Amino acid sequence: MAQKTSFTFKLTEAQQKALVRLLSSGNYRPATVEHTVVAADAADCRVALYKSGKCLVQGKGAQEWVQFTLEPHILGEARIGYEDVLDPDLIAPHMGIDESGKGDFFGPLVIAAVYTNDAIVDRFREMNVRDSKTVTSDRKAMEMARDIRALLGGRFAMVAIGPRAYNRLYASMRNVNRILAWGHARAIENLLEKVPDCPRAVSDQFGPARQIQQALMKKGRSIQLVQRPRAESDPAVAGASILARAGFLHALQQMQKQYELPVPKGASALVQETAVKLVKSRGPEVLLDTAKCHFKTTDEVLAKSGLDRSALGPEGQAISKSMQKNEE
Repeated sequence: MAQKTSFTFKLTEAQQKALVRLLSSGNYRPATVEHTVVAADAADCRVALYKSGKCLVQGKGAQEWVQFTLEPHILGEARIGYEDVLDPDLIAPHMGIDESGKGDFFGPLVIAAVYTNDAIVDRFREMNVRDSKTVTSDRKAMEMARDIRALLGGRFAMVAIGPRAYNRLYASMRNVNRILAWGHARAIENLLEKVPDCPRAVSDQFGPARQIQQALMKKGRSIQLVQRPRAESDPAVAGASILARAGFLHALQQMQKQYELPVPKGASALVQETAVKLVKSRGPEVLLDTAKCHFKTTDEVLAKSGLDRSALGPEGQAISKSMQKNEE
């Protein structure tokens, strides 16, 4: 099995102080990395301690440095190579579910479900499949998703809720978590069509598990649902996060072609500027086809265009009513 070249650890305050002392010794060359407390180069890897407390070790010598330096001198425990002993559920057959696009004004909400077993987990580790939020390059995320799909051979499911459908769901469900639960349930059901004997589904914790259970149909009601914080550490969930991210990025690319302008991610000032251009060139109802209209960004965009939510017609007014009921 090929060695991993990238490792991430969340350090305690005491561990962070110990790492700063270690990297300040004469055995390391200081490096400049944005948003870090300290960063340094060892012989064959770079170690960066971010202000969030996250320690990132990258390079061809990363695994050796973690095993022989970080684990004994900072973590005080062995982790690499013991993942399956510490948590055997990681390699047992199950599916992971994750989403992308929830915090982005433009584009769909994409939910993916990925099936793994011990053989697939081994390959995921060789491929360095990880939480998509740690993959900073869109191109790399798309390439990794392509390789994951090829490996899985159909043992995955995708649910893309486009802006128009998303806005209708929000108007009726009045809650983002309910939309997520509905989408997670559909992804689980769709994957069970391909892997009917899958015993367990793991996802991040975003609301009561009963929301997903209630949204499941007959086929999915026998599966064990597990929701937990930081579920992306599970290989199946990590794989799902990559596929969902790639699906979201592909949708933005298609939107860019359709509307002939760059469509940025997130909900920044640049996003607002783009939305204002769209409204002025295509009319206010274009937001229903391109954006998640319960975002406050919608009000800001319409105000900059000299409009209000009434310009979105009946569908926009239904979203407004749902937003008001959430605030009551």
